[in-house]
Amino acid sequence: MASVRILTDRARLYRTLRSAHLERAHELPPAAILFRIKRYDFHEELATGLVLVQAHPVRAAWLLARSSITTLEIGEPLMLSSVWASTLAISALRLRALIGGSRASIVCYALENADPFERQLDIRARLRRGLNGIAARFVWRQTDRIVFGTDAARVTYCTALPEPARDAASVVIPALPAACACIADGDPEMNRVVFLGAFAQRKGLPSLLAAWPLVTKALPEARLTLIGKGALENQARQAVANDPTIELVIDPPRSEIHRQLRRASVLALPSQPSATWREQVGLPIVEGLAHGCSIVTTTETGLASWLNAHGHEVVAPGCTPQLLADAMVRALQDPRPAVEDLPAIDGRLAADAWLFVGA
Repeated sequence: MASVRILTDRARLYRTLRSAHLERAHELPPAAILFRIKRYDFHEELATGLVLVQAHPVRAAWLLARSSITTLEIGEPLMLSSVWASTLAISALRLRALIGGSRASIVCYALENADPFERQLDIRARLRRGLNGIAARFVWRQTDRIVFGTDAARVTYCTALPEPARDAASVVIPALPAACACIADGDPEMNRVVFLGAFAQRKGLPSLLAAWPLVTKALPEARLTLIGKGALENQARQAVANDPTIELVIDPPRSEIHRQLRRASVLALPSQPSATWREQVGLPIVEGLAHGCSIVTTTETGLASWLNAHGHEVVAPGCTPQLLADAMVRALQDPRPAVEDLPAIDGRLAADAWLFVGA
């Protein structure tokens, strides 16, 4: 452990690491990835060939102080769960510069579309949030380049935090995928809906299951595939046992996820807000778009306005099962949105190129 050194010019600091990060890292110039926690969807085989360092925030800051990196990507400042790790890392790099080292650029990719400082909290939680707010403002003022993945994120930051450092640069690059290059193995099933993600209340699984009988009542040929894992797995299994139009795929490898998305016509992710969470974009939405799926979701995602403008179905969170079912029926009956609507370069890759310009 003590012999670990960061030998790249770039580094990324994550609180949690997931397969999407690993897949993207293989497409980008080399960068060390320092992280604290592996997410539920972390697939070890994707880590081959990458520089990954699992480290507590204090150790991560120490490693960065001893490195020669020129650019560090931090977690976004409004992600309060990681803001102190970012504070320590930035402080370590600024100290390195003070004692004769080079000054590292701090960059971030921002998606948050809910102001965490507006949430109703008890007195103890407000005190903790106040301390987090001090750290968030420090991180924000130290950031040199910012990409907003949605315009909703840009608006949220303008409201929640003061202006960043006077020489900071920012831009909005929509978090839209390029069409996936995976090879199709037949035409999609025009009657199939897929749910992909954590089996959780916040991802809308209960809402989807409540609406599904109304979908099959209107379209008896409709079929639903549930893909993922999570706390509500038993509810998913019960739904499959009671309804032959539903199938279940638990925690499949990435190749199977791609196959299932190619197979489906519609991806449904009816995200629901909680007291401490709001869907920023929704990786399943991005992956569904990349495979040509029509999307059914809620106004919670930061991509809601783009989806609505491009022929997808966007409903209010907490809407009735009938309204959600109607949206799925319309998506199944309407032509698939063309992948030509998508950018030629994945939005996150374009953002990375802008963040690390000159690095």
